[in-house]
Amino acid sequence: MTSSPQIEIKATGLTKRVKLTEGSLTILNDLHLTIKRGESVAIVGASGSGKSTLLGILAGLDTASEGEVFLAGHPLHQLDEDSRAGLRASHVGFVFQSFLLLPGLTALENITLPAELAGIHNAKARGLELLAKVGLSERRDFYPTQLSGGEQQRVAIARAFITEPRILFADEPSANLDEKTGLLVEDLLFELNQQQGTTLVLVTHKTELAERCQQQYLMHHGQLEQQTELASISEQRHVG
Repeated sequence: MTSSPQIEIKATGLTKRVKLTEGSLTILNDLHLTIKRGESVAIVGASGSGKSTLLGILAGLDTASEGEVFLAGHPLHQLDEDSRAGLRASHVGFVFQSFLLLPGLTALENITLPAELAGIHNAKARGLELLAKVGLSERRDFYPTQLSGGEQQRVAIARAFITEPRILFADEPSANLDEKTGLLVEDLLFELNQQQGTTLVLVTHKTELAERCQQQYLMHHGQLEQQTELASISEQRHVG
């Protein structure tokens, strides 16, 4: 079984259970999701609803208890950890709410590291180009502790795009930022997404950010409900 060339991500029957001292907890329950190549998709829901767990499974960072996941045409559910890591390195970029920059590397070195690991020969030139795109050319030799939160997140976004990933996963990318910097980071995500045709999958609690995506889903009781109006997402999220 393989997914259609037009389908970038396909999840079927995803279930995720975790063991607890008093039994088990079902986080995802027979969840289904299809994302087309180049789409922008938002997943919203209450804290603890399983949004980040789903993102991790779709990206191959975690595995489901049951179900199938196809990522860029590859069956993640049939791959071991080394194979999943290779697939991520080839096709996937990440932006997390905690920036996960390496403190001993400069801004430029943090950005170029994934490209160097992937064997991209012009990594430094690409890194400098991306630094310019995110408005941080003058910060190239600064270490993470010398950068503001917004600057660190912009470095993280540049790092996510240096390998020109087919798919970008972003988990609450502006949650730890002030409003002005958060809007700048969000604009940058969509600008780079549209320029490179990258499939964008966002987890967010912000209705305004979700509204910018082509498709929106509400995580509720371990399943996804597709939304056509963001007002209904906001209303259900507050009720739930």
